Amino acid sequence: MSVIGRILSAPVLGPIQGVVWLARTVDRQARAEIYDVDAIRGALAELELKLDLGEIELADYEAQEETLLRRLKEARELRRHGQI
Repeated sequence: MSVIGRILSAPVLGPIQGVVWLARTVDRQARAEIYDVDAIRGALAELELKLDLGEIELADYEAQEETLLRRLKEARELRRHGQI
């Protein structure tokens, strides 16, 4: 697109491009937090502590542990492929 075309389309396309940039930034940050390996490990340790202290039942522990382990596996796969 020529310079004049960009200038003329800026009032229309500018806000749209800004929203797209913002959505991508939020998505990237959310993925980084959801798939943070250290945070997942911390959650697993906290979960085990709750089980040891009797704050949760074994069935609840196993269900939550399975979810966290699945997320940990996904995080490692995504990091290996450079998607995070």
